Amino acid sequence: MTKPILALKNIVTLVNKGTSSETEILKNLNLTINDGDFITIVGANGAGKSTLFNVIGGNLPVDSGEILLHDQDITTQNEEERTKFLSRVFQDPKLGTAPRMTVAENLLLAQKRGERRLLKPRQLKQNMAEFTALASTMNNGLEQRMNTATGNLSGGQRQALSFLMATLKRPDVILLDEHTAALDPRTSQELLHATNKRINEDHLTALMITHHLEDALKYGNRLVVLDDGKIKADFKGVEKEQLTTDRLYEYFEL
Repeated sequence: MTKPILALKNIVTLVNKGTSSETEILKNLNLTINDGDFITIVGANGAGKSTLFNVIGGNLPVDSGEILLHDQDITTQNEEERTKFLSRVFQDPKLGTAPRMTVAENLLLAQKRGERRLLKPRQLKQNMAEFTALASTMNNGLEQRMNTATGNLSGGQRQALSFLMATLKRPDVILLDEHTAALDPRTSQELLHATNKRINEDHLTALMITHHLEDALKYGNRLVVLDDGKIKADFKGVEKEQLTTDRLYEYFEL
């Protein structure tokens, strides 16, 4: 039996602790993530989706429970420590890139992620052919703008670059935090298609939050429904293939 890459066990998180407005956000949540999983996550506003990602990413400490990476306890590791095995693409295209650096420079930065920073030649020219080929997989003209400052890219190109940077070093887990939500419908679908292709071809492991049920059904091998801080459903295999939007809407009814 394959061991999980990441396991969340009985996770509880609280906000406004010690006050009259103390609230439990994640409520004894359990989630096992296996090698090669592409999990789409849906849930109403306030269900705990962003809190879940913040807990996995180390941005938010847990109040009880444990997080295991390859059976090793990482519960107390902070955000910086977790960048060695985890990457995240945010909803805002501005968050994942350095705006004054070129596309190629951003990719070089991502290539050195988690490494010691030494005073040595950056070797940008030696990597340019590889970076250009990588950018061409996005099918949006990014490869023609390798020497363009990232701040001058379109939103779709900048988000595509953020995704490439997040996947360049093949992290154990990738968090896609509504990474197409700020894009127009056509650009969003183009990026989703490229995302799906890269995850499947490179056998990456990813979780993707989306508010579009059609996308949750179309992409990934698992679909998780989060509600009131708990996982209410975890569809996989044939069950996910046969799932419909009408069935999913039942989880959003009051």
